[in-house]
Amino acid sequence: MRVGLYPGTFDPVTHGHLDIIQRACSLVDRLVIGVAINRDKGPLFTLEERVAMIEAETAHLGAQTGCVIEVHPFENLLIDCARDVGASVIIRGLRAVADFEYEYQMVGMNRVLDNAIETVFLMAEAQHQAIASKLVKEIARLGGDVSKFVTPAVNTALKERFAG
Repeated sequence: MRVGLYPGTFDPVTHGHLDIIQRACSLVDRLVIGVAINRDKGPLFTLEERVAMIEAETAHLGAQTGCVIEVHPFENLLIDCARDVGASVIIRGLRAVADFEYEYQMVGMNRVLDNAIETVFLMAEAQHQAIASKLVKEIARLGGDVSKFVTPAVNTALKERFAG
């Protein structure tokens, strides 16, 4: 069984994330979506809220793709999380060249820590390449329309978070 790990903060999950998740399902039999706790980033949504959002937004993909999808919060090193869930591949989404430079360094470090775990980069589809959770939150905070970047449920959650 091929197991992949797709890590991120997912604060909130966007169409770009969902695109990568759906495409990653064609590469692995089991996809673990690793939700990073990362207290340093000061997420807008709690860990529990982010996990629930991802579970709700990916529930249909398992049946649609035949891939088992699990959501797994983690706070340790990415390579340790990959080992913990039995992943042989780490899935990373890329939007732009700037993403690649950072990810390239991460792969190098992870290969030193465990060269048995590969990293695969998936480019987001063109219509999703500009989507970043940070920008989505900023637009929503300022009252802008983020419905093109997130699902209706996530859009509602953002509106509720910034209401008042």
